[in-house]
Amino acid sequence: MTSGTSELRSVLGGNPKDRPGWDLYFLSIALVVASRSTCLRRRVGAVVVRQGHILSTGYNGAPRGVPHCDEVGCLRQQRAIPSGERHELCRGAHAETNAIVQAAATGTRTEGAEVYCTHEPCGLCTKVLINAGIVRIVYAEPYEDPVARELRRQAGVEVCHKENPGGLWTFLEEVLS
Repeated sequence: MTSGTSELRSVLGGNPKDRPGWDLYFLSIALVVASRSTCLRRRVGAVVVRQGHILSTGYNGAPRGVPHCDEVGCLRQQRAIPSGERHELCRGAHAETNAIVQAAATGTRTEGAEVYCTHEPCGLCTKVLINAGIVRIVYAEPYEDPVARELRRQAGVEVCHKENPGGLWTFLEEVLS
């Protein structure tokens, strides 16, 4: 057994039979997806799941054929735009939106699915997720957006915050950094 596997086992409780629940499993995959992000401000990943099967994934980054922020710089930083404001002035598409677009591009229905996100979805992504028929959102890192929270409440979307459950999140962040 490799040292990484041993460390993972200890994070999960040390028992070889221990394994993460579904929420932690899919959140961990979202963190790996986030490692593909090209955003200079925040690496975000999303995984769309229905009945325990992954339908699509997405991370935040520039559209196809457009230079990435890690190549040419961040428009928002260049214009001193604070986090949480003026999302339309960004070169990148958000992870949740990219995950829905990827599902649509392959003809995969998202109605009744869940989304696992590294970060709580913003208002723009919340609207996309609601219209895509997402019924549950599980996230690890909170993102203060009262409008997004109210929209999810009004639409009846179940929301679950999992804060570094079992230390696995910290372990994976260290491995991926």
